[in-house]
Amino acid sequence: MGADIKKLRNRIKSVDSTLHLTKAMGLVASSKIRRATDSMNKARQYERAFAEAIEALTACTECQKSPFMRASEGKKTRLIVIAGDRGLAGGYNANIFRALREYGDAELIPIGKRACEKCGKEINSAERFSSTQALELARTLCEDFKNGEYDRLGIVGTKYVSMLTQEAYVSWILPLERKEDAPSHNAVFEPDEQSILNLAIAEYISALIMSAVRESFACEIASRRNAMDSAGKNAQQMIDELGLEYNRARQGAITQELTEIVAGSNA
Repeated sequence: MGADIKKLRNRIKSVDSTLHLTKAMGLVASSKIRRATDSMNKARQYERAFAEAIEALTACTECQKSPFMRASEGKKTRLIVIAGDRGLAGGYNANIFRALREYGDAELIPIGKRACEKCGKEINSAERFSSTQALELARTLCEDFKNGEYDRLGIVGTKYVSMLTQEAYVSWILPLERKEDAPSHNAVFEPDEQSILNLAIAEYISALIMSAVRESFACEIASRRNAMDSAGKNAQQMIDELGLEYNRARQGAITQELTEIVAGSNA
C-alpha cells in the first residue's frame, strides 16, 4: 500500500510539472498571436493589392505572349512548403506533410525548420523569414521558370480560418492564368502590358510567399495555443483523478493501520 501511495505521489508531481509547462507555452503563444495576426493581415492586404494589378495585366491580350503565361505541361513541379519552426502545435505540421503526399515527384523548397528537416535541407526559419529572402527566392523561381527548368509552381501552406480552425492548402502560382470572369480595367500601362508584367512578376510572387509565410506562422501559433490549452485541461483532469485515487489509497492505508493497532491491543 505504501508503495502505491508513493507511486501516485510521484505521478501527480510529474503531471503537475507537465501542466506548468503547457501553461507556460500557452502564455507564450498567446503573447505572440496578436503580432502574428497583425503581420498576416498586412501581408494579405499587400498581396491583394498586387493581385489586382496582375489580374488587370493578365486580362490583356498582349500579356498572353509572356513566358509566365505559357501553358503548363505539368511534368516538372516545384512546391514551396511552409511548415513550423517547432513542434507541440497539434496537427499543424502533420497536415502540411499529409498534403504533400500527392506530389511525391515534386521539387520541394522548404521554409520553416520542420519542413527543412523533412526535406534534409539547410534550416530556414519561418518566423524570421524576411521580405528580402522572399524577393531573392522569387527572382530565382522566375528565372528558372523562364528557362524551362520546371513547368508549374505552387505553395503548400496553412490557411487561417479562425483561432480554432486552420486548414492546409495547395495554391498554384505559375503559370499565370487569365480569369474569364475578371472585371474590366481602365488602367494604362507604360511602356506596354507585357513588359510591366515581366518586371512585376517577381515582386508579385514575393508578396505571395510573404503572405503565405505570415499566415502559416499565425496558424502555427494559434494551433500551438489550442494544443497547449487542450493539454493543460487534460493534465488538470488527470491530476484531479490521481488526487482522488491518492486520497483513497491514503485513507485505505490509515484504516489498515488503525485496524492493526486495534487488533494488537485486543490481543
